[in-house]
Amino acid sequence: QVQLVESGGGLVEAGGSLTLSCEVSGNIMNINAMRWYRQSPGKERELVASISGGGWTTYAEPVKGRFTISRDNGALTGYLRMNNLRPEDTGTYYCNGDITPIGIMRGDFWGQGTHVTVSS
Repeated sequence: QVQLVESGGGLVEAGGSLTLSCEVSGNIMNINAMRWYRQSPGKERELVASISGGGWTTYAEPVKGRFTISRDNGALTGYLRMNNLRPEDTGTYYCNGDITPIGIMRGDFWGQGTHVTVSS
């Protein structure tokens, strides 16, 4: 069984920083892409950043230059470093993994989310 567990959310003042972590566990053959989504109050879930198996990164326009996605393949962990946070970054952040488990079809797996609140 594949599990993704996020951590690192919390309350921070505008201009501050947080680093989110996403630990993957289970019988994993390969983690392909890893992604971070967020859902802000009253809005649909949106893709924030992604990183391919080879390390290629993409970012949503509102977070470019402020957020950095990374991964530690050996530790089966993904990260989202968020700098210069703004109140509009408030929301629940979800980790998503395109994962190939051992003996099971490749698919998308989600964490339970970690909440970030940025005060003005």
